Amino acid sequence: MNTDVATATIWVMKFGGTSVATPDLMRNAVARIQERRNEGHRIVVVVSAMGDTTDRLLELARQLSAKPSRRELDVLLSAGEQQSMALLSIALEEAGIAAISFTGRQGGIRTDDRYSQARIVSIDPSRIHSELERNRVVVVAGFQGENEQQDVTTLGRGGSDTSAVALAAALDAKGCEILTDVDGVYTADPRVVPRARRLERLSSDEMLEMATFGARVLHGRSVELARRYNVPLVVASSTRSGPGTRIEPPKEEPEMEQVVVRAITDDPAVRKVSLLHVPDTPGVAAKVFQVLGEAQVPVRLIVQAQGSKKHNDITLILPSDAPLDEALLQKMVDIVGGESWLLDENVALLSVVGEGIAREPGIAAKIFSVLAEEKVNIDVISTSNLVISCVVPESCLVRAAAALHAALVETE
Repeated sequence: MNTDVATATIWVMKFGGTSVATPDLMRNAVARIQERRNEGHRIVVVVSAMGDTTDRLLELARQLSAKPSRRELDVLLSAGEQQSMALLSIALEEAGIAAISFTGRQGGIRTDDRYSQARIVSIDPSRIHSELERNRVVVVAGFQGENEQQDVTTLGRGGSDTSAVALAAALDAKGCEILTDVDGVYTADPRVVPRARRLERLSSDEMLEMATFGARVLHGRSVELARRYNVPLVVASSTRSGPGTRIEPPKEEPEMEQVVVRAITDDPAVRKVSLLHVPDTPGVAAKVFQVLGEAQVPVRLIVQAQGSKKHNDITLILPSDAPLDEALLQKMVDIVGGESWLLDENVALLSVVGEGIAREPGIAAKIFSVLAEEKVNIDVISTSNLVISCVVPESCLVRAAAALHAALVETE
Protein backbone atom coordinates (compact mmCIF):
# COMPACT_ATOMS: atom_id res chain seq x y z
CA MET A 1 0.00 0.00 0.00
CA ASN A 2 1.31 3.49 -0.87
CA THR A 3 0.57 5.42 2.28
CA ASP A 4 0.02 9.18 2.01
CA VAL A 5 2.94 10.14 4.23
CA ALA A 6 1.73 13.71 4.55
CA THR A 7 -1.38 12.67 6.45
CA ALA A 8 -0.45 9.26 7.92
CA THR A 9 -0.21 8.88 11.68
CA ILE A 10 2.83 7.33 13.35
CA TRP A 11 2.48 3.98 15.09
CA VAL A 12 5.25 2.43 17.21
CA MET A 13 5.53 -1.37 17.42
CA LYS A 14 7.86 -3.11 19.85
CA PHE A 15 8.80 -6.76 19.34
CA GLY A 16 10.28 -8.64 22.30
CA GLY A 17 13.13 -11.12 22.08
CA THR A 18 10.88 -14.17 21.85
CA SER A 19 9.00 -12.50 18.97
CA VAL A 20 12.10 -12.16 16.75
CA ALA A 21 14.03 -15.23 17.91
CA THR A 22 14.03 -17.07 14.55
CA PRO A 23 13.81 -16.21 10.83
CA ASP A 24 10.20 -17.47 10.76
CA LEU A 25 9.28 -15.19 13.67
CA MET A 26 11.01 -12.31 11.87
CA ARG A 27 8.79 -12.98 8.84
CA ASN A 28 5.77 -13.04 11.14
CA ALA A 29 6.82 -9.64 12.48
CA VAL A 30 7.02 -8.38 8.90
CA ALA A 31 3.42 -9.50 8.32
CA ARG A 32 2.25 -7.70 11.49
CA ILE A 33 4.07 -4.55 10.39
CA GLN A 34 2.41 -4.70 7.00
CA GLU A 35 -1.02 -4.97 8.68
CA ARG A 36 -0.40 -1.67 10.45
CA ARG A 37 0.89 -0.05 7.25
CA ASN A 38 -2.29 -1.13 5.49
CA GLU A 39 -4.23 0.80 8.12
CA GLY A 40 -2.49 3.98 6.96
CA HIS A 41 0.21 4.30 9.61
CA ARG A 42 3.86 5.21 9.27
CA ILE A 43 5.71 2.59 11.30
CA VAL A 44 8.57 2.77 13.76
CA VAL A 45 9.64 -0.63 15.10
CA VAL A 46 11.65 -1.17 18.27
CA VAL A 47 13.31 -4.57 18.71
CA SER A 48 14.88 -6.52 21.54
CA ALA A 49 17.76 -8.98 21.16
CA MET A 50 16.83 -12.33 19.64
CA GLY A 51 15.82 -15.03 22.14
CA ASP A 52 18.46 -15.55 24.82
CA THR A 53 21.17 -13.50 23.08
CA THR A 54 21.61 -11.10 26.02
CA ASP A 55 22.03 -13.97 28.50
CA ARG A 56 24.59 -15.66 26.24
CA LEU A 57 26.61 -12.48 25.87
CA LEU A 58 26.56 -11.94 29.63
CA GLU A 59 27.76 -15.49 30.21
CA LEU A 60 30.65 -14.98 27.79
CA ALA A 61 31.68 -11.83 29.65
CA ARG A 62 31.52 -13.60 33.00
CA GLN A 63 33.73 -16.39 31.69
CA LEU A 64 36.39 -13.74 31.14
CA SER A 65 35.85 -11.60 34.25
CA ALA A 66 34.02 -11.98 37.53
CA LYS A 67 33.34 -8.24 37.52
CA PRO A 68 33.44 -6.88 33.95
CA SER A 69 33.41 -3.15 33.32
CA ARG A 70 29.89 -1.78 33.02
CA ARG A 71 30.95 0.39 30.10
CA GLU A 72 32.26 -2.60 28.17
CA LEU A 73 29.20 -4.65 29.09
CA ASP A 74 27.02 -1.96 27.54
CA VAL A 75 29.06 -2.08 24.33
CA LEU A 76 28.74 -5.87 24.31
CA LEU A 77 25.04 -6.16 25.16
CA SER A 78 23.97 -3.45 22.71
CA ALA A 79 25.14 -5.77 19.93
CA GLY A 80 22.15 -8.07 20.53
CA GLU A 81 19.58 -5.43 19.60
CA GLN A 82 21.69 -4.25 16.67
CA GLN A 83 21.66 -7.77 15.29
CA SER A 84 17.85 -7.86 15.54
CA MET A 85 17.36 -4.47 13.91
CA ALA A 86 19.52 -5.32 10.91
CA LEU A 87 17.94 -8.74 10.37
CA LEU A 88 14.39 -7.39 10.62
CA SER A 89 15.23 -4.62 8.14
CA ILE A 90 16.61 -7.23 5.75
CA ALA A 91 13.38 -9.25 6.14
CA LEU A 92 11.27 -6.16 5.45
CA GLU A 93 13.24 -5.30 2.33
CA GLU A 94 12.92 -8.88 1.10
CA ALA A 95 9.14 -8.55 1.46
CA GLY A 96 9.17 -5.40 -0.67
CA ILE A 97 8.84 -2.95 2.24
CA ALA A 98 11.36 -0.11 2.28
CA ALA A 99 13.15 -0.12 5.63
CA ILE A 100 16.18 1.25 7.42
CA SER A 101 17.70 0.26 10.77
CA PHE A 102 19.03 2.63 13.43
CA THR A 103 20.97 2.07 16.62
CA GLY A 104 19.72 3.93 19.67
CA ARG A 105 22.26 6.67 18.97
CA GLN A 106 21.21 7.00 15.32
CA GLY A 107 17.60 7.17 16.51
CA GLY A 108 18.47 10.22 18.60
CA ILE A 109 18.24 8.63 22.05
CA ARG A 110 20.44 10.48 24.55
CA THR A 111 20.96 9.17 28.08
CA ASP A 112 22.75 9.98 31.30
CA ASP A 113 26.05 8.34 32.25
CA ARG A 114 24.81 5.39 34.31
CA TYR A 115 26.15 2.40 32.40
CA SER A 116 23.81 -0.63 32.45
CA GLN A 117 21.07 1.42 34.17
CA ALA A 118 20.91 4.57 32.02
CA ARG A 119 17.93 6.90 31.96
CA ILE A 120 16.77 8.68 28.81
CA VAL A 121 17.50 12.42 28.94
CA SER A 122 16.18 13.46 25.53
CA ILE A 123 15.30 12.20 22.06
CA ASP A 124 15.96 13.98 18.78
CA PRO A 125 13.56 12.26 16.34
CA SER A 126 14.54 14.33 13.30
CA ARG A 127 16.36 11.53 11.50
CA ILE A 128 13.47 9.12 12.10
CA HIS A 129 11.00 11.71 10.77
CA SER A 130 13.15 12.15 7.67
CA GLU A 131 13.06 8.44 6.88
CA LEU A 132 9.33 8.14 7.61
CA GLU A 133 8.71 10.89 5.08
CA ARG A 134 10.41 8.64 2.54
CA ASN A 135 7.80 5.99 3.37
CA ARG A 136 10.34 3.74 5.04
CA VAL A 137 9.76 1.57 8.08
CA VAL A 138 12.32 2.65 10.68
CA VAL A 139 13.65 -0.18 12.85
CA VAL A 140 15.34 1.03 16.03
CA ALA A 141 17.45 -1.03 18.43
CA GLY A 142 15.77 -0.95 21.83
CA PHE A 143 17.47 -1.00 25.22
CA GLN A 144 20.22 1.46 24.26
CA GLY A 145 21.27 5.05 23.70
CA GLU A 146 24.29 7.31 23.84
CA ASN A 147 25.64 9.54 26.61
CA GLU A 148 27.41 12.90 26.40
CA GLN A 149 30.76 11.14 25.91
CA GLN A 150 29.28 9.39 22.84
CA ASP A 151 29.53 6.05 24.63
CA VAL A 152 26.93 3.36 24.14
CA THR A 153 24.68 2.98 27.19
CA THR A 154 21.99 0.43 27.99
CA LEU A 155 18.75 1.12 29.83
CA GLY A 156 18.62 -1.89 32.13
CA ARG A 157 15.77 -4.28 32.71
CA GLY A 158 12.78 -3.57 30.46
CA GLY A 159 14.84 -1.16 28.40
CA SER A 160 13.25 -2.00 25.04
CA ASP A 161 9.75 -1.27 26.41
CA THR A 162 11.09 2.03 27.70
CA SER A 163 12.72 2.82 24.33
CA ALA A 164 9.46 2.16 22.50
CA VAL A 165 7.29 4.37 24.72
CA ALA A 166 9.87 7.16 24.79
CA LEU A 167 10.07 7.16 21.00
CA ALA A 168 6.26 7.15 20.75
CA ALA A 169 6.16 10.21 23.00
CA ALA A 170 8.91 12.03 21.07
CA LEU A 171 7.23 11.24 17.72
CA ASP A 172 3.74 12.14 18.97
CA ALA A 173 2.64 8.68 17.84
CA LYS A 174 -0.99 7.65 17.74
CA GLY A 175 -0.14 4.59 19.81
CA CYS A 176 2.51 2.18 21.00
CA GLU A 177 1.98 -1.55 20.64
CA ILE A 178 4.01 -3.93 22.83
CA LEU A 179 4.02 -7.26 20.99
CA THR A 180 5.06 -10.29 22.96
CA ASP A 181 4.47 -14.02 23.46
CA VAL A 182 1.18 -13.49 25.33
CA ASP A 183 -2.01 -11.93 24.00
CA GLY A 184 -2.40 -9.29 26.68
CA VAL A 185 -2.22 -8.61 30.39
CA TYR A 186 -3.84 -11.26 32.56
CA THR A 187 -5.48 -11.24 35.97
CA ALA A 188 -2.52 -13.35 37.13
CA ASP A 189 0.45 -15.07 35.56
CA PRO A 190 -1.17 -17.94 33.57
CA ARG A 191 1.86 -20.10 34.30
CA VAL A 192 1.08 -19.76 38.01
CA VAL A 193 -2.73 -19.48 37.87
CA PRO A 194 -4.09 -21.41 34.84
CA ARG A 195 -7.56 -19.89 35.28
CA ALA A 196 -6.27 -16.34 34.83
CA ARG A 197 -8.06 -14.35 32.14
CA ARG A 198 -7.05 -11.56 29.80
CA LEU A 199 -8.01 -8.03 30.78
CA GLU A 200 -9.46 -5.84 28.03
CA ARG A 201 -8.47 -2.60 29.70
CA LEU A 202 -6.34 -1.36 32.59
CA SER A 203 -5.68 2.12 33.87
CA SER A 204 -2.07 3.23 33.63
CA ASP A 205 -2.00 3.46 37.43
CA GLU A 206 -3.13 -0.15 37.81
CA MET A 207 -0.65 -1.34 35.19
CA LEU A 208 2.16 0.53 36.89
CA GLU A 209 1.43 -1.17 40.19
CA MET A 210 1.19 -4.57 38.48
CA ALA A 211 4.52 -4.04 36.73
CA THR A 212 6.15 -2.81 39.93
CA PHE A 213 4.96 -5.79 41.92
CA GLY A 214 5.76 -8.63 39.57
CA ALA A 215 3.74 -8.58 36.31
CA ARG A 216 6.49 -9.31 33.80
CA VAL A 217 4.59 -8.51 30.61
CA LEU A 218 5.42 -4.78 30.72
CA HIS A 219 8.10 -2.86 32.56
CA GLY A 220 7.16 -0.16 35.06
CA ARG A 221 9.43 2.51 33.57
CA SER A 222 7.62 2.28 30.24
CA VAL A 223 4.24 2.64 31.96
CA GLU A 224 5.49 5.71 33.85
CA LEU A 225 6.52 7.31 30.56
CA ALA A 226 3.22 6.41 28.88
CA ARG A 227 1.29 8.00 31.74
CA ARG A 228 3.47 11.12 31.81
CA TYR A 229 3.25 11.76 28.08
CA ASN A 230 -0.24 10.35 27.52
CA VAL A 231 0.90 7.61 25.12
CA PRO A 232 -1.84 5.03 24.40
CA LEU A 233 -0.45 1.53 25.03
CA VAL A 234 -1.59 -1.85 23.75
CA VAL A 235 -0.11 -5.17 24.91
CA ALA A 236 -0.86 -7.91 22.38
CA SER A 237 0.39 -11.14 20.83
CA SER A 238 3.13 -10.94 18.23
CA THR A 239 2.00 -14.12 16.46
CA ARG A 240 -1.77 -13.80 16.22
CA SER A 241 -4.26 -11.00 15.77
CA GLY A 242 -6.39 -9.89 18.69
CA PRO A 243 -7.40 -6.84 20.69
CA GLY A 244 -4.84 -7.37 23.44
CA THR A 245 -5.05 -5.19 26.54
CA ARG A 246 -5.36 -1.41 26.34
CA ILE A 247 -3.50 0.65 28.93
CA GLU A 248 -5.29 3.98 29.34
CA PRO A 249 -5.25 6.97 31.71
CA PRO A 250 -7.50 6.56 34.75
CA LYS A 251 -11.09 7.57 34.17
CA GLU A 252 -11.82 11.09 35.33
CA GLU A 253 -15.23 9.96 36.52
CA PRO A 254 -14.94 6.47 38.00
CA GLU A 255 -18.04 4.43 38.62
CA MET A 256 -18.90 6.06 41.94
CA GLU A 257 -16.79 4.31 44.59
CA GLN A 258 -16.77 0.86 43.11
CA VAL A 259 -13.77 -1.19 44.24
CA VAL A 260 -12.64 -3.91 41.83
CA VAL A 261 -9.74 -6.33 42.21
CA ARG A 262 -8.05 -6.37 38.80
CA ALA A 263 -5.18 -8.80 39.22
CA ILE A 264 -2.96 -10.91 41.44
CA THR A 265 0.76 -10.47 40.80
CA ASP A 266 3.62 -12.63 42.01
CA ASP A 267 7.34 -11.96 42.11
CA PRO A 268 9.72 -14.66 43.36
CA ALA A 269 12.77 -12.62 42.26
CA VAL A 270 13.18 -10.78 45.56
CA ARG A 271 15.09 -11.17 48.79
CA LYS A 272 14.61 -9.85 52.28
CA VAL A 273 17.28 -7.95 54.20
CA SER A 274 16.77 -7.15 57.88
CA LEU A 275 18.92 -4.65 59.78
CA LEU A 276 18.59 -5.61 63.45
CA HIS A 277 18.50 -3.51 66.61
CA VAL A 278 18.95 -0.13 64.92
CA PRO A 279 18.86 2.96 67.20
CA ASP A 280 15.57 4.85 66.86
CA THR A 281 17.01 8.20 65.82
CA PRO A 282 16.12 10.68 63.05
CA GLY A 283 17.83 10.16 59.70
CA VAL A 284 18.29 6.39 59.87
CA ALA A 285 16.25 5.73 56.72
CA ALA A 286 18.13 8.47 54.87
CA LYS A 287 21.46 6.83 55.71
CA VAL A 288 20.25 3.42 54.52
CA PHE A 289 18.98 4.83 51.24
CA GLN A 290 22.18 6.80 50.74
CA VAL A 291 24.21 3.58 50.85
CA LEU A 292 21.76 1.76 48.57
CA GLY A 293 21.63 4.71 46.16
CA GLU A 294 25.40 4.83 45.83
CA ALA A 295 25.39 1.10 45.06
CA GLN A 296 22.44 1.51 42.63
CA VAL A 297 20.29 -0.96 44.57
CA PRO A 298 16.54 -0.32 44.13
CA VAL A 299 14.17 -0.98 47.04
CA ARG A 300 10.79 -2.64 46.53
CA LEU A 301 9.51 -2.27 50.10
CA ILE A 302 10.79 -0.95 53.41
CA VAL A 303 9.20 -1.66 56.80
CA GLN A 304 10.35 -0.46 60.19
CA ALA A 305 9.25 -2.46 63.22
CA GLN A 306 9.34 -0.95 66.72
CA GLY A 307 11.62 -2.97 68.93
CA SER A 308 12.61 -2.41 72.54
CA LYS A 309 14.63 0.21 74.39
CA LYS A 310 14.41 2.74 71.55
CA HIS A 311 15.70 0.34 68.92
CA ASN A 312 14.02 -0.85 65.71
CA ASP A 313 14.41 -3.55 63.10
CA ILE A 314 14.39 -2.34 59.48
CA THR A 315 13.31 -4.77 56.78
CA LEU A 316 14.02 -4.17 53.09
CA ILE A 317 12.68 -6.11 50.11
CA LEU A 318 15.17 -5.92 47.24
CA PRO A 319 15.31 -7.41 43.73
CA SER A 320 17.25 -10.68 43.58
CA ASP A 321 19.50 -9.35 40.83
CA ALA A 322 20.44 -6.18 42.72
CA PRO A 323 24.20 -5.81 43.36
CA LEU A 324 24.36 -6.89 46.99
CA ASP A 325 27.16 -8.53 48.96
CA GLU A 326 28.21 -8.96 52.58
CA ALA A 327 30.36 -5.84 52.51
CA LEU A 328 27.39 -3.69 51.47
CA LEU A 329 25.15 -5.28 54.11
CA GLN A 330 27.73 -4.65 56.82
CA LYS A 331 28.17 -1.07 55.60
CA MET A 332 24.44 -0.46 56.08
CA VAL A 333 24.55 -1.90 59.59
CA ASP A 334 27.59 0.17 60.52
CA ILE A 335 26.27 3.46 59.14
CA VAL A 336 23.03 3.21 61.18
CA GLY A 337 24.66 1.76 64.31
CA GLY A 338 22.80 -1.55 64.14
CA GLU A 339 23.88 -4.85 65.67
CA SER A 340 23.70 -7.26 62.70
CA TRP A 341 21.90 -8.16 59.48
CA LEU A 342 19.93 -11.12 58.16
CA LEU A 343 19.44 -12.13 54.53
CA ASP A 344 16.57 -14.37 53.40
CA GLU A 345 16.56 -15.48 49.75
CA ASN A 346 13.52 -17.76 50.14
CA VAL A 347 10.77 -15.16 50.02
CA ALA A 348 8.41 -13.85 47.35
CA LEU A 349 6.18 -10.84 46.83
CA LEU A 350 2.45 -11.48 46.40
CA SER A 351 0.22 -8.51 45.57
CA VAL A 352 -3.45 -7.74 44.96
CA VAL A 353 -4.01 -4.82 42.57
CA GLY A 354 -7.10 -2.71 41.94
CA GLU A 355 -8.44 0.83 42.17
CA GLY A 356 -9.22 1.79 45.77
CA ILE A 357 -8.76 -1.66 47.30
CA ALA A 358 -6.87 -0.42 50.36
CA ARG A 359 -9.79 1.80 51.41
CA GLU A 360 -12.14 -1.17 51.44
CA PRO A 361 -11.52 -3.07 54.70
CA GLY A 362 -13.31 -6.14 53.40
CA ILE A 363 -10.67 -6.70 50.74
CA ALA A 364 -7.82 -6.82 53.23
CA ALA A 365 -9.81 -9.06 55.53
CA LYS A 366 -10.50 -11.45 52.66
CA ILE A 367 -6.83 -11.54 51.62
CA PHE A 368 -5.61 -12.38 55.10
CA SER A 369 -8.37 -14.93 55.66
CA VAL A 370 -7.57 -16.74 52.42
CA LEU A 371 -3.87 -16.87 53.22
CA ALA A 372 -4.61 -18.09 56.74
CA GLU A 373 -6.81 -20.89 55.35
CA GLU A 374 -3.93 -21.87 53.06
CA LYS A 375 -1.57 -21.79 56.07
CA VAL A 376 0.62 -19.20 54.36
CA ASN A 377 2.59 -17.10 56.83
CA ILE A 378 2.78 -13.36 56.04
CA ASP A 379 6.15 -11.83 56.81
CA VAL A 380 5.67 -8.20 55.68
CA ILE A 381 2.54 -6.26 54.64
CA SER A 382 2.43 -3.03 52.64
CA THR A 383 -0.61 -1.11 51.35
CA SER A 384 -1.46 1.80 49.05
CA ASN A 385 -4.66 2.91 47.38
CA LEU A 386 -4.02 0.53 44.48
CA VAL A 387 -2.17 -2.44 45.96
CA ILE A 388 -1.91 -4.65 49.01
CA SER A 389 1.39 -6.56 49.05
CA CYS A 390 2.52 -9.41 51.26
CA VAL A 391 5.91 -11.03 51.59
CA VAL A 392 5.40 -14.79 51.85
CA PRO A 393 7.61 -17.90 51.72
CA GLU A 394 8.58 -18.61 48.13
CA SER A 395 7.53 -22.24 48.55
CA CYS A 396 3.92 -21.07 49.12
CA LEU A 397 3.74 -18.56 46.27
CA VAL A 398 1.94 -20.61 43.61
CA ARG A 399 -0.62 -21.98 46.05
CA ALA A 400 -1.25 -18.57 47.59
CA ALA A 401 -1.62 -16.80 44.22
CA ALA A 402 -4.11 -19.40 42.99
CA ALA A 403 -6.16 -19.16 46.19
CA LEU A 404 -6.33 -15.35 46.09
CA HIS A 405 -7.26 -15.39 42.40
CA ALA A 406 -10.08 -17.85 43.09
CA ALA A 407 -11.41 -15.81 46.01
CA LEU A 408 -11.04 -12.28 44.65
CA VAL A 409 -11.05 -12.42 40.84
CA GLU A 410 -12.92 -15.53 39.72
CA THR A 411 -15.89 -14.67 41.93
CA GLU A 412 -16.55 -11.39 40.10
